[in-house]
Amino acid sequence: MLITDSLFEPEVQPAKLENAESLLKEMSFFRLFGKNTEIDLNVIGNYKFPIFKNEFWTSKQRACHSIHEISYRACFKPQLPGFFISRLCKPGSVVYDPFLGRGTTLIEARLHGCNVIGNDVNPLSQILTEPRLDPPSLIEVENRLRIIPDKLCKNSLREDLNVFYHPNTLVEICALKEYFDEKRKKDILDKIDKWILMVATNRLTGHSEGFFSVYTLPPNQAATVESQKKINKRLNQTPKYKDTKAIILKKTRSLLSDDFRAAPMQLWNRFYKCSADKTDLIKKCSIDLVVTSPPFLDIVDYLADNWLRIWFTSAVFDENMLWQIKDLDQWIVKMKAVLLELKRVLKDDGTIAFEVGEVRNSKVNLDLHIAEVAIEVGLNPICIVRNEQAFTKTSNCWGVANNRKGTNSNRIVVLRKTI
Repeated sequence: MLITDSLFEPEVQPAKLENAESLLKEMSFFRLFGKNTEIDLNVIGNYKFPIFKNEFWTSKQRACHSIHEISYRACFKPQLPGFFISRLCKPGSVVYDPFLGRGTTLIEARLHGCNVIGNDVNPLSQILTEPRLDPPSLIEVENRLRIIPDKLCKNSLREDLNVFYHPNTLVEICALKEYFDEKRKKDILDKIDKWILMVATNRLTGHSEGFFSVYTLPPNQAATVESQKKINKRLNQTPKYKDTKAIILKKTRSLLSDDFRAAPMQLWNRFYKCSADKTDLIKKCSIDLVVTSPPFLDIVDYLADNWLRIWFTSAVFDENMLWQIKDLDQWIVKMKAVLLELKRVLKDDGTIAFEVGEVRNSKVNLDLHIAEVAIEVGLNPICIVRNEQAFTKTSNCWGVANNRKGTNSNRIVVLRKTI
């Protein structure tokens, strides 16, 4: 029995799987959504392992816990880590994501009563994840918002951002930034401040009334100032006033709408900003399960997408540590180094679920490349899971058609560290 049953209700409460054979058996006969699993056999040298194709978790937009509803580019659905965590972990297990992103794996692991470790060179990852592991109450947020100034104390107004915001809204945003900057300098940002910072960062720009901005790109991408000028001209729009504190409170209410029981005191979380192939601060043989998705080939420009969030949070970003890899051979070299490091931190009989999606119109099978380099570093590929679903509304808004362009399915290489 999961200790967080009231928080997270998967379609079926699975039995804990003690070994690779039990996982393979369940995948072979899985037909929760009415389809039988297709099974292919893949051979790499002396290794033989199955490739399972099916819909293994729901594609419904709102089927996850409300605490997950924070936008971030190229993130997977909570059901993906939930599928593996619910089957391969028990309360108190240690779950790790070396490419943290918006923190989906860590949030899902905490909902299942696990200890968590996250790593990402992007400092926004911790800003977006840490507050949701131990959220404040709605009344605490409301009370704190009352004492945060609405006016600027210093001359720190970014007037070029008027293309996104009404002048009064922009003053409120800059006042918020000023408040967080001052508390950060004094090292007195508490969990309520961090929550408000996280929510405000998520509400900076978007294409609905629930954001601070005028209509613009989806919230996981920030348009440039020049691009926004063109959008405003094309739509004949002028930013209207948005009450930032009211929006923050409304989003907080939404995030906390599902019951979030306080985490047991013995649970812990840790964050690092290391390169994923050099995580010396993580102890050897300390991780039970890794669920992660690395940067794909030439898909996402994280700096360009997040420039406004970086400004607002005053995040210190080392561009030299960011991986923007377009060459397949270079990507494979990097992934080999990551897998070698994951082998070091993984417990004996620990598991890795390494998700690589689809790129380049499915002409490059990154999952098969990962399986091959995993064998080279001494990890055992037990299967590849190909979860196939229709695109979400976010993908459709970019004119992406299923099975034709972009990431239209999850490809997860499941690896085991054997004794």
